[in-house]
Amino acid sequence: MALLLACLSLGLAPVAVADQATAEAAFVRGEYDAALTALADSESADALAFRARTLLAGAMSGPADPPEVLLHRALDQANAALARDPAHAEARLQRAIALSLILRPMTTREARKTGWAEEARDLARSVLADEPANVYAHGFLSVWNVEVVNRGGRIGALIMGAGVSDGRDHYEAAIAAMPDDASVHWQWARALAALNARKYRADVLAALDAALACPVESELERTMQARAALLKTEMLQDPRRAGELAARML
Repeated sequence: MALLLACLSLGLAPVAVADQATAEAAFVRGEYDAALTALADSESADALAFRARTLLAGAMSGPADPPEVLLHRALDQANAALARDPAHAEARLQRAIALSLILRPMTTREARKTGWAEEARDLARSVLADEPANVYAHGFLSVWNVEVVNRGGRIGALIMGAGVSDGRDHYEAAIAAMPDDASVHWQWARALAALNARKYRADVLAALDAALACPVESELERTMQARAALLKTEMLQDPRRAGELAARML
C-alpha cells in the first residue's frame, strides 16, 4: 500500500549533528545523495531517521515504482534508528512508509500474510498517541484507510478497521494543523482518485487545487505539485483514465 509521499516530512525534529544544515539544504534541493553523504558518519537516531527519510524521498521522486533494494535500505535505516530510540517519532513514520511501499507491488494475499499493513497503521497511531497533532501521521493514515478499502474491498476494510470516512477525518486533521502542505493534499487526492475517481471527483479536484495553491520550498514538493497538475488535467478530461493514472502514481 503506497503512501504519502507526503508523509516524507520536512517538518519533523531536526538532526542534531554538525552537518545538519548541509544535509537539510541538500534534501530541500532534491540532492539526496549529497544529503546522505553529509550525515554518513553519524549513527544517532536523528541521523538514521533522516537517512531513511532521504532514501524514501529519492525512491519516490523517480518516474517508476521504487526499486525494492532502495526501500529496504530505507527500512534498515529506520530500524536502526528505532533500535537506538524506540520512541523516535520520525523513525516510526519512516518505517511505516517503507513498509507500505514494499507492500505496493504485492498481491492482496501476499500483503496480508506479512502483517505489515497493520504494523504501519499501528506505528502511525503510536505517533499520534504521543503527538496528537502530528501532520504526517494524520496524512499517512488518511491514505492508509483509503488504500485498504481500495485493495481489500468492503470485507478487507472491515477486517482491518479501515474506511474512507476515517481517512477523511485524518486528512482534515492534517490540513487543520498545516493547511499549506502540498504533499498532504496530493496524497489524499491521489488515493481517492485511485479508489473511485468518478464518485469522489469533487473531493479529488478540491484536494488537487489545494495542492497546486500551496507555496513549496522543496524539490520533493515541486515534484508532487507537478503530479497534481497532471492528474487534474486527466480528471477534467476523463475521470476513468485519471483513476488508472492515480493508481500508478506515488
